[in-house]
Amino acid sequence: MDPRLVRLASDYAGATVCPVSQVDYEHMFDHDTLVSTRERAAVLALMARRKVHWSRLAGSIEEFGSALGLLEELEEAGDPRLFPIEGVAVTLDQLEERVIAYEGEGINLITVLDAAYPMNLRMVHDRPPALFVRGALASADERSVAVVGSRKASDEGLEKAAEIARDLVARDYVVVSGLAAGIDTAAHRGTLDSGGRTVAVIGTGLRHNFPKQNAELQDQIALKSAVLSQFWPGQEPRRWTFPQRNAVMSGFARASVIVEAGSKSGARMQARLAVEHGRPVFLLRSLLRHEWARTYAENRPGTYVVDDGEEVVAHLERLYSTELALTV
Repeated sequence: MDPRLVRLASDYAGATVCPVSQVDYEHMFDHDTLVSTRERAAVLALMARRKVHWSRLAGSIEEFGSALGLLEELEEAGDPRLFPIEGVAVTLDQLEERVIAYEGEGINLITVLDAAYPMNLRMVHDRPPALFVRGALASADERSVAVVGSRKASDEGLEKAAEIARDLVARDYVVVSGLAAGIDTAAHRGTLDSGGRTVAVIGTGLRHNFPKQNAELQDQIALKSAVLSQFWPGQEPRRWTFPQRNAVMSGFARASVIVEAGSKSGARMQARLAVEHGRPVFLLRSLLRHEWARTYAENRPGTYVVDDGEEVVAHLERLYSTELALTV
């Protein structure tokens, strides 16, 4: 491979700033009203019915301006008003009660109709219609970076993930990861040890811990920041849930740092998704031993090869300039 084809963060010292679009959303519903709860229940009903593909459902709800209105339009004559939720057929009234019950167990439902829906995620085409959240999202999350990698990580990779997390925290970035074993865990712990904010995007429902040994870490993140999932609270880990999780994590973050990833790794998938979302992808130089990483470095716009977290931070600052300044 010709080394001249590999883009380094240091190659862009004089690059033109890439502006970040700013979108202002007012609260479309007051969360303390009955209407708000029913609208959120209607979003879940639409998710359960699956009459609109999940990748288009969020946009359809936003375009219609009301989940209840869209639900009414999609209803067929004589169609029973029962919705299959976690193996149980429920009415919209019962689904509304579930939303309230979720809140009672510390699970908040945020839909695309809510101003609290993450701004970065709102801007990607395959955003989920709703998120289940333990803890609290924050305005600082707009300035977030995903740090991901293999579950079976090397000692060097684990150290690098923690180091990158520390470098990001030092420049007031929020570190996002998937709470998996290996690199994800190192990124979360490195952030917490540095006193930073870290958000976990998990591949199960919020009532589950995967892997089990991260149960305490999951609780700690929920207490200090946020754990979020696009899946029903009772959803168990499945092979298909983790690729969907990576899509949400890529959309939630302004950039993705891939620390270690084999050819079939979920972290490699996140690199692809981030490119599709138009978000920068940073590959650790050690990844270039893999053909897929060399291909990305040579051919995928917005992909950069770096040696450490300081290079990641320097390039992010050039890309986004003042648009990602924290809002106090």
